[in-house]
Parts: sequence; structure tokens; C-alpha cells
Amino acid sequence: MAQDKKSFAEALNAQIANEFAASQSYVSMAVYYDGETLPRLAAFFYRQALEEREHAMMMTQFLLDTGAPVEIPGVAAPQTSFEDASAPVRLALAQEQKVSDDIFALVKLAREVGDYGAEQFMQWFVKEQVEEVALMGDLLKAVERSKENLLLVEEYISREGLGQEGDDATAPPAAGGG
Repeated sequence: MAQDKKSFAEALNAQIANEFAASQSYVSMAVYYDGETLPRLAAFFYRQALEEREHAMMMTQFLLDTGAPVEIPGVAAPQTSFEDASAPVRLALAQEQKVSDDIFALVKLAREVGDYGAEQFMQWFVKEQVEEVALMGDLLKAVERSKENLLLVEEYISREGLGQEGDDATAPPAAGGG
């Protein structure tokens, strides 16, 4: 069982790298929208960047709590230029779909190795990914429908409160959270 826990810890460390990379990618998207004077889209992606960092820190805290080694990775530079205003959202949706696959693989691994604590920990991320993929899918539809007037997307984000759902009391604790 010790080797199995190690393999889950290794996989979770890899996911921490993915979460930090996603955070950087979202900062890049936010900067793009800031440069296009689309402040609500920029703020949405800045919040997404913070959320992804928080996910990495939650995973870090889980490893700390279970006595597993933690590896804080370096990440590759994100894409910083985009062909049009819908490209960042398309990338964000693809990113969230990949993260969903990664999270589901972690749940499967935890189940296969009989690490019930890890499996339970990952369930929150399953719920989170379903929400994130739906959110990015909806945002992409709005951006593509409004590509001739992106101020309509700004209004949509404001009206719908996208990305402003607030704290989730069921979320796992994050390292450094107090």
C-alpha cells in the first residue's frame, strides 16, 4: 500500500503543476482582455487564475496532511497572443476539459489503489470541473455570438455574475490559508 500511496502522491504532484500552469494561462488571457479594454472579461480571467492557484494549494495541503512529499514545479510560459477575442475562451474550455480528464484519472487511480481518503478528497474537484467546463462552454457561446460587439459579453458577465460565485464551504483547505 505504501507504494500505491506514493504513486497517487506523484500523480497529484503532477496535477499541482497543471493547476499552476492553468493559473498562469488564465493570467495571460486576462492580460489580453485588459489590453483590449474589456475589463469584465479581464477580471473574470484574473479570478480564474486565482482559483486555479487555490486548487494547487488545496492539493498541496492534502499532500502535507497525508505526509506525502510535495514538489512545487516550475511551469512553461503560457500562450500570450491570441488571434481574436474568442481564442482565449476556446483555449480555456480546452484547458478545463483536459483538467477534467486529469481529475477523473486521479479519482480512478485513488480508487484502484484503495486510497479512500484521496478518493474522497478528489470528489470536490470532480464537482468543480463539471461546473468549470459548463461555465467556459457558456462563455464561449456568448463570446462567439457577440464577436461583433464584445461589450455585450461585458454586460453578460456583469448581469450573470460570472466567476463571482463566492467561497464554497465544502472546498478542501488550502496550504497557507491560515
